[in-house]
Amino acid sequence: MTAQFDVIIIGGGMVGAAIGYGLAGGKRRILMLDGADTDYRAAKANFGLVWAHGKGMRDPNYQRLSLNAAKAWPSFASQLEEESGISLDYEQKGGLNFCLSDDEFDARAKAMDAWNRQTPELAPSAHMLDRAELLRRFPTMKIGKAVVGASFGEFDGHANPLRLLAAMQKAFMARGGQLQNNRPVTDIRRLSGGGFEVQSGEYRAQCERIVIAAGLGCAALGPMVGLNVPIRPQRGQLLVTERLAPLLPIPGSGLRQTAEGTVMIGVTQEEVGFDLATTTEGAARITRKALKILPDLAQAKLVRQWSCLRIMTPDGNPVYARSLTHPGAEIATCHSGVTLASFHANEYAKAFDAKSIPADLEIFHYGRFDLQKTS
Repeated sequence: MTAQFDVIIIGGGMVGAAIGYGLAGGKRRILMLDGADTDYRAAKANFGLVWAHGKGMRDPNYQRLSLNAAKAWPSFASQLEEESGISLDYEQKGGLNFCLSDDEFDARAKAMDAWNRQTPELAPSAHMLDRAELLRRFPTMKIGKAVVGASFGEFDGHANPLRLLAAMQKAFMARGGQLQNNRPVTDIRRLSGGGFEVQSGEYRAQCERIVIAAGLGCAALGPMVGLNVPIRPQRGQLLVTERLAPLLPIPGSGLRQTAEGTVMIGVTQEEVGFDLATTTEGAARITRKALKILPDLAQAKLVRQWSCLRIMTPDGNPVYARSLTHPGAEIATCHSGVTLASFHANEYAKAFDAKSIPADLEIFHYGRFDLQKTS
């Protein structure tokens, strides 16, 4: 007998789990199908930043989305921790993007000024701190001589991404959702009477509505319901040190010290297709910059190097779209799954419930790429 559900979420990573957590509850039957253990999983190789400042440069819509998501994170994290019983190690004390020369500082200052002015209805949330101000605000941070200052985002922070994923999945099930692991979807078929049948190997389930949130898998699954999203993988290599005494009181872009004391160093941006290899060149590149910022890291032992594949659209912004050919099917994909988790669990879930994408999300339809080609 084929299992029956109201909604099937295809993808159990950061985006799918957040949407599922937001949708679950009440009497609805909701199924989340997570992929195979061998899938390209950005969620399990994530840097863990909840980051807004600088995002959406020259795109105020993405800027607002990121800022509002970051502002919503404290209440989102508090509720999720209460429901799941899992600590997210979340802190919102701001975030730094370090500048290693006067030219870098001046360029960053101009960029942040332009970024703040993009959204005049919002109070400026990114500020420049010169070296003296950095040392005054963060006296325990032993920055290198090359650091001349940094931009500071007041709503930025960080969390443990593995705990975040586990918490969202656990809370989803506690609200009555059903999660099935190792269920990579192989086919989606529209039923003659309406709704869909989703197939994973020999397993089949039917539903009224679906949302595809399968990361890089969206490229193959989306066209099955008339949603052709152009996405590509981008490799990011990361390093992590042994546990250290406190070095970095707030996260930086490419540097953060976890609650356990380890320091994460990253992240490369490499266009190498689906190659998940790690390289000495990549490690050397990110290490050189990290040592200029925090020279004390030179004494630390590196315990792990790994890589992940980001989900990138042509402009780097999210995609949210409903199918015109397969009513009831939607797709959601982005590379900022941690930052936007609060949005996906709340505003996006509410929009899905309402069966309409509001105007402020319509702008993230993938049709914008066709317009860019013809302009």
